[in-house]
Amino acid sequence: MGEPYYITTAISYPNGRPHIGHAYEAIAADVIARFKKAEGFDVRFQTGTDEHGLKMAQKARDLDTTPAALADEMSSYFKEMCDALNIGYDVFIRTTEPRHHAATQELWRRMEANGDLYLDRYEGWYSVRDEAYYDESELQAGEDGGKLSPQGTPVEWTVEESWFFRLSKYQDKLLELYAAGEFIRPENRRNEIQRFVEGGLRDLSVSRTSFDWGIKVPGSDNHVMYVWVDALTNYITGLGFPEEEGDFAKFWPADVHLIGKDIVRFHTVYWPAFLMSAGLELPRQVFGHGFLLNRGQKESKSLGNVTDPIGLAETYGVDTLRYFFLREVAFGQDGSWSHEAIVTRANAELANSFGNLAQRSLSMIFKNMDGELKAGLEESEADTALFAAVAEAVSGLRSAFDALDFSTGLEAWMRGVFACNQYVDEQAPWALRKSDPARMEAVLMTLFRVVRDLAIAVRPVVPTAIDALLDQMGQTIDARDYAALADTGWFDALAGSGFKVDKPQGVFPRLELPEEAAA
Repeated sequence: MGEPYYITTAISYPNGRPHIGHAYEAIAADVIARFKKAEGFDVRFQTGTDEHGLKMAQKARDLDTTPAALADEMSSYFKEMCDALNIGYDVFIRTTEPRHHAATQELWRRMEANGDLYLDRYEGWYSVRDEAYYDESELQAGEDGGKLSPQGTPVEWTVEESWFFRLSKYQDKLLELYAAGEFIRPENRRNEIQRFVEGGLRDLSVSRTSFDWGIKVPGSDNHVMYVWVDALTNYITGLGFPEEEGDFAKFWPADVHLIGKDIVRFHTVYWPAFLMSAGLELPRQVFGHGFLLNRGQKESKSLGNVTDPIGLAETYGVDTLRYFFLREVAFGQDGSWSHEAIVTRANAELANSFGNLAQRSLSMIFKNMDGELKAGLEESEADTALFAAVAEAVSGLRSAFDALDFSTGLEAWMRGVFACNQYVDEQAPWALRKSDPARMEAVLMTLFRVVRDLAIAVRPVVPTAIDALLDQMGQTIDARDYAALADTGWFDALAGSGFKVDKPQGVFPRLELPEEAAA
């Protein structure tokens, strides 16, 4: 196996069903994981659900059920979403698992042993919805005269005995961490967090006594841990912590925590400070992506615009949805989706451009060459130029994906697709069939080779459709990673094997706008 690579999503808070934001993050993480596997890395991909905290306790009470029963039901919906969207996670962690309680309590003990936990009284503003504490200076006025958090959520004045973590002790070390490299991406998120920490850190309340749905504080059973101590620990629980051999030794520190921009503070201030305190290595990078907006609006239950991602996938196809999300939005920024945008993008690029290119190329080989592949044909300047253009497109996708710049990578890939379609128009193999059959064969063999390379390049994004195409092209399952792109002898070997192209089946059908969306 190759070099280890560990990627995580934020674990989802299951006080409601999954929405489009959960789907967006899961798809992006899955594409990164598949891309890294294609590059030859030994990938570990973790996601899951964050099931403790006051929000879950209150939601369960409202529904006249127990928090545990609510967690079981809701967590199943997030697994269902992952399965429906072809999310190939290796570990789905639940914070209610006994192994997670053990890992979190061990982290607590290590922070306590380092002198970073003390008992005191907490008085201050708390947002139940954010599960976050806020300083008076961060609050804003609500329309009814009440106070709101920076996220616009209600806050309440809380007074209770609490364990505190000496967060203030780590201010300088955190600033050194930010200055040393790319721990926080993109840059605007780093600047925001750096300003926050430079403004001064107060010690953090890390336990609650007003409810009991959480992980018990060791030696203080009337306290449960602040839900973010609990939630953040999931990233090491899934690797077997507190056991520091095996998977933990192999995959920690994480290469990237992929999260939404609204929880960057927890991951880039609290989490590295907890790990420093416990004597553990820090993750290499935290990437805070933007929001996916519904026609420019953030989805919310109150606006009635919450979209079921599984329903969206059933309408348009999983691969189409995956492609659209990463192609349409510059990763790290906010972006918008609409039914019209999905249909327009999918038809223009997947169906009309690449899908049609693949279908036409294989159809002409099937009809005009009885499906046979021929190696050793004379190569023209146009053929050589096309091979170079496609190689450049594939290289552009790979370098951009390596930087988590998916839209740029797919734009580079599309340049390769456009070059192929222009080549088809200029070479006109249908006309060459009568005027120059040998040249027609050379053109079709050139197209077979470049379509295969473009397909392998984009496979992390649209794996099901591409596997269906590569099946039709005689590509074995072990020859679909990026090492296969460097294999100069694959085409001669395939042509010499007696493989024949059958009548092809299209893999990217054209979409129609659903009636309800059009209305």
